[in-house]
Amino acid sequence: MRAQFITGTGTDIGKTWLACALLRHWREQGKRPEALKPVLSGFDPADPAASDAGALLAALGRPVDARALDAIAPWRYAAPLSPDMASAREGRLVPFDALVAFTRRAAEKAAGPLLVEGVGGVMVPLDEHHTVRDWIAASGLSCLLVTGSYLGSMSHTLTALECLAHAGVPVAAIAVNESDGSDVALGPTLASLTNHVGGIPLLGIRRDDPGPGIARLAGLLA
Repeated sequence: MRAQFITGTGTDIGKTWLACALLRHWREQGKRPEALKPVLSGFDPADPAASDAGALLAALGRPVDARALDAIAPWRYAAPLSPDMASAREGRLVPFDALVAFTRRAAEKAAGPLLVEGVGGVMVPLDEHHTVRDWIAASGLSCLLVTGSYLGSMSHTLTALECLAHAGVPVAAIAVNESDGSDVALGPTLASLTNHVGGIPLLGIRRDDPGPGIARLAGLLA
């Protein structure tokens, strides 16, 4: 398997939840997955287990300690803001070249499935000149695009796909996490998107029964 970059149509779309579900599934299948969350904002050092990196470490069956956090999430910021704003508050800007080199090294060394989770959505700014899309493209990875079934998600999904295509980023699959409390059903969302995604594999993850969708996605990526 090539390493996959997990990005989304926006924040709080379920990237970390989906990554953790994939990691647990692969571990149950006897694989040895790895995960990274290189850039992390909204990090509380008093409660690292509550962070996205903490959730990934738990899914990997590893302790949430300083050494493990440094290994998978070296650029951590306190403010729950986009990385450019969060890093500016601390006077520690995201070093784009180092971030890309870190990601590429991890992908080259990975012996099993590797998930690199981004931050926010596709076009979230990392600094004054780069976005998450630039990070994905420079890293040479294909991506898993995570979206939802909320009202407006189809436009957000197709816009994200257009942005990724413009940068030459291949999309391995689109995962539609069923949105909690949405009046838009998952089935019709999938049916509508199918007409517009150009043959990219499209999978739905049901909130009340995510297992089958996770298994199909894990098989596709691995």
